[in-house]
Amino acid sequence: MEVEKPVLTVTEISLSLKACVEQVFGDIRVRGEVVGVKKAPSGHTYFSLKDADSVLSAICWRGRDNDTMAALTEGLEVVCTGKLSTYPGRSNYQMIVQEARPAGIGALLKLLNDRKEKLEKEGLFDVSRKKKIPFLPEVIGVVTSPTGAVIRDIMHRLNERCPRRVLLWPVLVQGEGAAEQIATAIEGFNAIPKEGIFIQNTHIPRPDVLIVARGGGSFEDLFCFNEEIVVRAAANSQIPLISAVGHETDTTLIDYAADLRAPTPTGAAEKAVPVQAELTAWLNESENRLIDGLYRVMETAQTKLEALTRSLPNLSEVIRLFQERLSDKYERLQNGMAVYLKTIDTALNLKSTLLQSYSYNAVLERGFALVVNDAGKIVSRRQAAAELPHFHIRFADGQLKVLPAPATGKTVLPKTRSDLPERKMFQPDLFSVPDIKTTK
Repeated sequence: MEVEKPVLTVTEISLSLKACVEQVFGDIRVRGEVVGVKKAPSGHTYFSLKDADSVLSAICWRGRDNDTMAALTEGLEVVCTGKLSTYPGRSNYQMIVQEARPAGIGALLKLLNDRKEKLEKEGLFDVSRKKKIPFLPEVIGVVTSPTGAVIRDIMHRLNERCPRRVLLWPVLVQGEGAAEQIATAIEGFNAIPKEGIFIQNTHIPRPDVLIVARGGGSFEDLFCFNEEIVVRAAANSQIPLISAVGHETDTTLIDYAADLRAPTPTGAAEKAVPVQAELTAWLNESENRLIDGLYRVMETAQTKLEALTRSLPNLSEVIRLFQERLSDKYERLQNGMAVYLKTIDTALNLKSTLLQSYSYNAVLERGFALVVNDAGKIVSRRQAAAELPHFHIRFADGQLKVLPAPATGKTVLPKTRSDLPERKMFQPDLFSVPDIKTTK
């Protein structure tokens, strides 16, 4: 007797299928060409992977790393890591991509060219951004692997040429996470303040120049130095940066963003410092040239001085001539001053005589009198005198106080000596004195 099969709902069969697919294809890697890339407003990226015969729908949730998002470029062949799942609402399946990386040299080259073009348009490779490498840095920061020959080669060449203090920031130089570590190291060195920092009571100075280096390797091994995060960190470095990645024929994008490219890590050390012995020789040679030049200048000056001395007259004769001229000028000056002072004295005596002759006191001496009021002002009119309660008549030897007659108009003189006002010297009104003009 045949057992009747259970009847499943659409949802039950869809969920069973979803569980089966995710269990079997829960961790897969798929290679294909990226087509139909669409970024939704939610931030998720929808696309398809295809080969010659089939197409696989895929989705990459937002928040994935930059390398994965960069690999999801139209037409690029990639290898995606993730899982298969189904969407019961439409009865279809799709790949949920957790990571995407270019597949093969061709895909990497296309990605590299597209990225270079993009960063170049942003100006990250402009020559105007390049900073000058210091001639003799005190501290050199090195970003590389702490193991291997690179750091040893750099230290060996620095010690040979001109020993400097070296700060190593150890990083991975290939593989997953290498790009992030390299960028963090560059940014970390730049974050050190100019005065340095103290870590566990040890002073860590800010480097004067940075070297980002690794030894040779395959195109894929060096690809972390092409990552956008590394290139931007190098371009934004405020500390001059020397790139030294791979061999002389290897070129990565960090080389374009760096301030100076060295063909090898050893070459970076050579570009970072001069040769101490050559520097010492150059200083000695410069010192000798400076001394020789100074001697030549002194000899030339001495020759010119001797020539000038020979062309000058006898010094004592020159002094004697100057003394004679000075004595003559002094005598002439004395005579001129005597004549001038005599002229001034004569003019003053003449003006004094004229002033005395114009004085009212001289007029009074000749028998004239002067009528004044109590304030000493001249009364020159009869009516003005009549209106005063009294006035004074000034003679050469004094003055009298006069009281006008009440009705008869007769002048009344004081009867006793005590009635006379106290005699006082008349103070003339300076503004009433006429200008004195003299003629020569």
